[in-house]
Amino acid sequence: MLLYLKRLYQKLPLSPSLRFKLGQLKRRATHTERLRVVTFEAKADTSISGEEMAIPPGLGGARDYFVFGVIDWHFRHQRPQQLAQAICNAGHRVFYVSVNFVEHKEPGFSLERLGDTHGLYQICLHLEGHLSIYSQVPSAKQLSQLKGSLRCLMDAARTVYAVNIINHPFWFPLAAFVPSAMSVYDCMDFHAGFSNTAQAYDGVELEMMRSVDLTVVTSSYLFDYAQGKARRVELIRNAGDFSHFHQAAAAVGRPKACGLRPVIGYYGAIAEWFDAELLARVAKEFEHCDIRLIGDDTAGVGLALRQFDNVSMLGERAYAELPRWLAEFDVCLIPFRIIQLTLATNPVKVYEYLSAGKAVVATNLPELLQFGDLVYTADSAESFLESIRCALKEGSDAGADVLMQRRVEFVRGQTWADRAARLVQVAEFSGADPLVSVVVVSYNQWHLTERCLQSIASCNDSKQVEVIVVDNASVDATPHELQKWAAGDTTCRTIVLNAENRGFGAAVNQGLAIAKGAFLVILNNDTVVSPGWLRGLRRHFEMTKGLGIICPITNNIGNEAQVRLRGTTVAEVFAAARHYSMGKTGELLPLDNVAFFCVMLTRAVYEKIGGLDEQFFPGFFEDDDYCNRVRRAGWTAGCAEDVFVYHELSASFNKEEPAHRKAIFERNKHLYEAKWGPWKPHTYRPESTHIYPNTSPLL
Repeated sequence: MLLYLKRLYQKLPLSPSLRFKLGQLKRRATHTERLRVVTFEAKADTSISGEEMAIPPGLGGARDYFVFGVIDWHFRHQRPQQLAQAICNAGHRVFYVSVNFVEHKEPGFSLERLGDTHGLYQICLHLEGHLSIYSQVPSAKQLSQLKGSLRCLMDAARTVYAVNIINHPFWFPLAAFVPSAMSVYDCMDFHAGFSNTAQAYDGVELEMMRSVDLTVVTSSYLFDYAQGKARRVELIRNAGDFSHFHQAAAAVGRPKACGLRPVIGYYGAIAEWFDAELLARVAKEFEHCDIRLIGDDTAGVGLALRQFDNVSMLGERAYAELPRWLAEFDVCLIPFRIIQLTLATNPVKVYEYLSAGKAVVATNLPELLQFGDLVYTADSAESFLESIRCALKEGSDAGADVLMQRRVEFVRGQTWADRAARLVQVAEFSGADPLVSVVVVSYNQWHLTERCLQSIASCNDSKQVEVIVVDNASVDATPHELQKWAAGDTTCRTIVLNAENRGFGAAVNQGLAIAKGAFLVILNNDTVVSPGWLRGLRRHFEMTKGLGIICPITNNIGNEAQVRLRGTTVAEVFAAARHYSMGKTGELLPLDNVAFFCVMLTRAVYEKIGGLDEQFFPGFFEDDDYCNRVRRAGWTAGCAEDVFVYHELSASFNKEEPAHRKAIFERNKHLYEAKWGPWKPHTYRPESTHIYPNTSPLL
């Protein structure tokens, strides 16, 4: 009776969209009953509330992985969930961000521990208003709330370094620009080929490929498409859960042995790429076979095939049940239309079918060439039907067992664990990053210089960094300690010890002259940098055409780069800064002048503009002068809102007598105005009067 009702439901004249929504409600009800969900939300003071101990700490040194999904975890177990599970099994915490949101006015998220696995969670971010990731683009207000929700998640998890894996262009502005996270676009499909993909995403995918650290593709077609567009591209095909689907291997030869009607089967999405006309030919030609189609029918295939009594539309089935259904298949189908979307597809189901040694008949998709004679491929309806006839005869062939074993052995090594290991390897590889040269000028106060250098070492997750320290004739322990520091790593540490104080500008020029990096950083020794600071600064050059020089936000400087932050210790200020900057990922504030407590410029700018003007001795106005030169050459300046560097402010100059400092200032101001005209004093941003709270548990 139940089977009869299911078949009757499949033949009801329901629209594909209504049938899909009813299926979603069924799945949601099933999983909500048995899974525990914890809700986190931001209070009025933006601190995190909820059961924070629900997120145990990760293993020491292992990055957290945030997978920004293309489907809900419970919808259909595919590549995103398989990789997430395998990465978790390798020792990383994995947070799978669902396409479903929690309707809420405040930032926050719900967390669901997935099964009995420690370190694997599904996340639903808070969002006010309905939003579909497939057909809609978030408004500025919604994006701001999503950034706040992601900040809540990373704070609650106490995440420092991460890898953000993006499965759909919707997530690009949210996930691609977190400075402390490597960004990976897992391009598993040709998204423009989906009918429900918003036109607004057409250009976003290309922008994402240019911006993220790595683009991973699943097929040769997508590899060719991404070549020349992506910064770096790697081919990591799909795989199969071998042990799960190998359970079905025992059913090979079932009809011959048991006298049952042969079963021709398919499971997976039944969508616009599914060839209903071809299936109608199959149903008519093989009336003596049962044809079972498993999956949500969003393309009206069931309606198109309702005249055939031998066709059963069985709807969606749980992943755990699929081996049982596969065991009854005698021939497995991949009946896809040949369109751009399927040309780019590496079907997961072929690995699963072959894990059971089953005969597979498919349309002639390029990605199936790697399987050779293990898969029947057809380039016409007639050859598709003939391939099914051959597949049905396999049970009576003498070499059937050998062929079955060859199929099994081929996919035995094509596992998700192997694919995940490769993904982790290429995602965390920083050798392809451009070299960055950091020039630090020191003058006495070794404790500050040491703190600065330690922060550079601890907050840098890329190997492509060289640090050059130029000392201006310090009389304390600085020269001796710098020699010990440089000896610790001669490959990326260089020191210049001046016999006299040559001033800030001349010392910087000495460092820049020997720097080898594609990006150059001038950094005061009284600073403390934050995790991912170099990547965060560099990404703005990649995003903003014509940008010539950039600085981060800070707690203490004489212009708009200053953001007033609550805290009396460095750690407290950092925590408040994280709250601010995580809500501003990817944002750039245009400025006329950037202060040189910390600036990054490209080698092209340096080679065109040259070094700092050394007449501004020992300091003051050399930064304004340089910014004028950059702008005159046609570049712009800006402040990275998502990167924070702590600054003591003029630690060296503060040691001078006030009268002497004023004399230096007035002298250099006169030199500046003789060169550029009246000096325009710096201003502060209007919101600098606001105190951003100290809420993050980090640092």
